[in-house]
Amino acid sequence: MSPTPPEPEQQPERQSEQQPEPEQQPERQSEPEQQPERQSEPEQQPEQPEQPSGPRQSEQPSGPQQSGRRLPDPRQPAPRLDEPPSRPDPRQPAPRPEPQQPATETAPATETAPATETAPATETAPAVDAAPPAGAQPAPEPRAEAPAAPASPAPAGPPRPPRPEPGALQPLLPSDPSALAGYRLLGRLGAGGMGVVYLGRTGNGELAAVKVTHADQADQPDFRARFRREVEAARRVVSPWAVPVTGADPDAPEPWMATAFVPGPSLGEAVVAHGALPERSVRVLGGAVARALAAVHAAGLVHRDVKPGNVLLAVDGPRLIDFGIARATGETALTATDMVVGTPGFLAPEQAEARTDAIGPAADVFALGCLLAYAATGRPPFGTGAVDALMYRTVHDEPDLGGVPDGLLALLRACLAKDPAARPTAEDVAAGLVEDAPSGGADWLPAPVVRTIAERSARMLALPEIDATTAGTTPEGPAKPGRRSFLLLASGVAALAVGGGVAAWAGFGDDGDDGKLGNKPVPPRTTWKIGVLADLSGPAKEIGLAQERGARLAVERFNARKDKPFTLELKVADDRGDRATALATARRLTTDPGVLAVLGPTSDGVAQTVLSAFEEAGLPLITVSAGYNLLTVRDKESAPNATVLRAIPHHPFAGMHLAYAVTLLSGIRRPGVLQERTDDQYSWLLVRGAQFAFGQAGLTPHFRVVPASARDYRSILGEMIDAGMDAYVHCGVRQTAVLAARALNELRFTGPRFAGQHVFGQAFLKEAGADAEGWFLGAPVLDAVTRKEAAGFVAAHRKRFGAAPAYYSGESYDVVTMAMAELARRAKSGGPTRKGLWAALRKGKYTGVMGGYTFDEAGDLTNGGTFVHAVQNGAYKVIGPAPVAPANKAKQKA
Repeated sequence: MSPTPPEPEQQPERQSEQQPEPEQQPERQSEPEQQPERQSEPEQQPEQPEQPSGPRQSEQPSGPQQSGRRLPDPRQPAPRLDEPPSRPDPRQPAPRPEPQQPATETAPATETAPATETAPATETAPAVDAAPPAGAQPAPEPRAEAPAAPASPAPAGPPRPPRPEPGALQPLLPSDPSALAGYRLLGRLGAGGMGVVYLGRTGNGELAAVKVTHADQADQPDFRARFRREVEAARRVVSPWAVPVTGADPDAPEPWMATAFVPGPSLGEAVVAHGALPERSVRVLGGAVARALAAVHAAGLVHRDVKPGNVLLAVDGPRLIDFGIARATGETALTATDMVVGTPGFLAPEQAEARTDAIGPAADVFALGCLLAYAATGRPPFGTGAVDALMYRTVHDEPDLGGVPDGLLALLRACLAKDPAARPTAEDVAAGLVEDAPSGGADWLPAPVVRTIAERSARMLALPEIDATTAGTTPEGPAKPGRRSFLLLASGVAALAVGGGVAAWAGFGDDGDDGKLGNKPVPPRTTWKIGVLADLSGPAKEIGLAQERGARLAVERFNARKDKPFTLELKVADDRGDRATALATARRLTTDPGVLAVLGPTSDGVAQTVLSAFEEAGLPLITVSAGYNLLTVRDKESAPNATVLRAIPHHPFAGMHLAYAVTLLSGIRRPGVLQERTDDQYSWLLVRGAQFAFGQAGLTPHFRVVPASARDYRSILGEMIDAGMDAYVHCGVRQTAVLAARALNELRFTGPRFAGQHVFGQAFLKEAGADAEGWFLGAPVLDAVTRKEAAGFVAAHRKRFGAAPAYYSGESYDVVTMAMAELARRAKSGGPTRKGLWAALRKGKYTGVMGGYTFDEAGDLTNGGTFVHAVQNGAYKVIGPAPVAPANKAKQKA
C-alpha cells in the first residue's frame, strides 16, 4: 500500500511536509495521516532574549510555493542576506506534492522458512511491499533494523533478565510436553512465532532437534503442504554435509520434524563472535557446503536460502540445514510471482527480482559465493541495511570482495556473476576448493571456534535426566527436586523479588526522589533537569558542542525568569558517538527520575542504540540532527512512536527536498545520483527520497553505487559524465564528497553539484577548499546570525560563550525552550513530570528564534525543514527553503 501524497500549496518555513513517504527499510510503514490544522494558539513562552512576541509571519511573497524560482549561480554575487529567507507562520497549510508512484525498482515480499534445529535465524528479512520511498534504510549501520517500540512506555524498574547465551539450552515450560513420538524432550533450543525447537533424545541416546509447529499455524491454508514439502525435500538429500531427518509427522495436530542435532554454532554466530575464518577454513567450508548443494541439486531441488544461519559448524565439518523453502527445479505452485524467496544479502539477482522461472541451481551457487565472502571477510559482499537496498545492490552493484584471499577471488567472482549461465556448478565449486574434507579432526577450524563447539558439546553431556510427564498430567507422588524443578523454583523466587522491586519503586512515585523505606517522609523535589545526550568528543563533536551550548543557554535563560515555577539543571552526557558505550551513557539520564526531557542524540547510530532505554523510561527524546526514519516511523504491527520528537525532516524527506531543489534549475535532464556506502543507511535513505522526487519531476537519473572503499572518483564520475550527467547529487558522507568535488573540477564538470546533511559543515569547506565552490548543500539548519528574530539569542550566546552560535545551536535552543514552556504550563496544575510531555509537545505549536515547529502524529516535523546553502567564496550562503514539490508541478498548480 502506498502513502497518499499531499497536494502542493504555499511553502511554510521550518516544518517537514506531509509528503509521500520514501520506501522504508526494513519493513513497510503505515500510511501517514493528513496533518490537521491545529486549533489551539501557541502557549505563552518563557522569557527569551529580545524575541518578537507571537508567531512570525512569512517574509516570502504569497502565491504558489516557489513555482518559478531558480537557484542562483553560486559563482555569481550572493542574494541579499541582510533579509535572509525566513520561516513562514507554522499555521499556514503545508505544500503538497502531486501523487505519483515512482517507476523505480521496488522490493516484493520475502518468503522465509520456519525455524529449524537452531533458534530462529536473525537473518530472515521482513516483507517489503512495492511503494514510493516511505518515512523512510539501509539496518543499519547495520541494517539497519528498526528498534521495536514497546506496547506502552514503562517507567524504569528492575533490570530485565539477561538474554540466554547463544546455544544455551533453556528449561522446558510447564506447558511443554516431556516426550513426543519417542523423543524425550530435554529443553528448548529456540522459539518463535511458528513454533518451538526442542532438544530431544531417542531411546538409544542420540540427540535430535525437534521442531514442533504451533497448532494455529497448522490451520493456515497451505501450511501442511509447505511443511510436508520441507520434510520430503530434506529426506531426498543424501549427503554427509546435510543434516538428515530422523523423524516427522506433517499430519499431527501440531506438525513436527526431527533432525540430527549439531551442537556447534552457526557460521553467522562464529563469525560474529570470533571474526572471519582463515583461508583454509573457508576452503573446507566451501567444499563441504558445495558438495551438500550438489546433492540437493542432484535430487532435483534448489535450496534457495543458503546463508550463514543455515550452516552449522561441527568438528568433523559443516552441515547445511533448513530446507523449509527448498523447491523442485521449476516448481512455482506455492510461490506468488512477485514474492522474493530467500534472505536479502545472500540471494541471487534472479531471486531479488522475483524472476521465479529463472531460479535454479545457479541461484544456490550465487548464495554460496556470498556465504564464502562473508566467512572470509566477516561482512556480506553487498553490505547490510534495508531489504530493498540489499536487493538493489545485489542486482546492480559489484560485490565488495576486499579482504578475500587472492586464492579465492577468481572462484568467488565466478560464483557472484550476475548472469546465472556464467556461474560454475556446485560440483565445479567443490572441485575448485582443493582442500580435503575434514576427516574427523577439528584442525580445519580456528581454536576459538573449536572451543565454542567443545563448550556446547560439554553442556549436552551434562544434560539431566527428566521425569516422563505429559502436559496436563500430574505425576503420582511427590517428585524429587531435580534440576528442572530447581530452575522453575528459582524463577519463581526471581519473580517474587522482581515484584517486590516494582512495588518499592511504585512507593516512591513516578518521579520520586531516592530515599529509605520506612516512615520517614521523602522530601519534595525542588530541582528538575533537562538532559543533553550529545557527541561532545567524537566524530560529530562540532554539532554536539553546538547543541549543548544551545541547550545550556536555554536553561540559564529559563532560570533567570522571576516568575519561573521551578528551577532547572542541565545534565549532560557525552556519548562520544560510540555505539558500543552509548546505551550505558544514556542510562545515566533515563534512570534519573529528575530528568524530564532530553535533547539528542547527535547521530543516527547512537539514536538507534539508545532508543529502547528512552522508550522503557517514558522519557521524551527531542532531536535536531538524527534523521534516521525508523526512530519515529513504525509499521502497523508495532506500537506507535511515543518517545522521539524530531525537529528536522527525516533522511528520505531530505533526499526528496534535495532532488526538488535540482528541479529548480532550468535545463537539467539527466541528474547523476551517486550512492557511496560509507554510511550505508544514510546514503540509501537519501537515494530513495531523491529517486522518488525525480520520478515526480519526470526525470530519469543516472544512478551509481560504489563501495565505501572506492577512491578513484575521477573514473567513477567520468563514467557518469559520459552517461550524460548534467547535475550531480552526492548521497554520502563528507570525506567522499571532498573526493567528488576534486574529481569534478579535474574533469571540468560545469553542472551544479548537490549534497546533504552529512556533508554540510565547516569541515567540508576546509577540506575541499576551492573545489567546494559551486556546491549546493541541503541541511536542516539556518545560521542564527542571519536572522533578525534571533538577534537576542545571538547576543546572549556571544556574551555567554564569547562567539557567535554555530549551526544547530539555535535549533537546540528552540526545542529545549519549547519543552520548558510546556513543563511550566503543566506545573500550574501540579509538579513537572515527564509523563504525557511527549504527547503535549507533539500536539502543540511553537515559534522560536529559528522559526516555527509543529509535528505530525508520528512525532516528525511537518512542512519542509530543509534549507539550501550555496558555497560562495569559501562560506555558506543561505539561498532559501528547499522546495517540497518539483518545479514543473508547482508551475502547473500556479
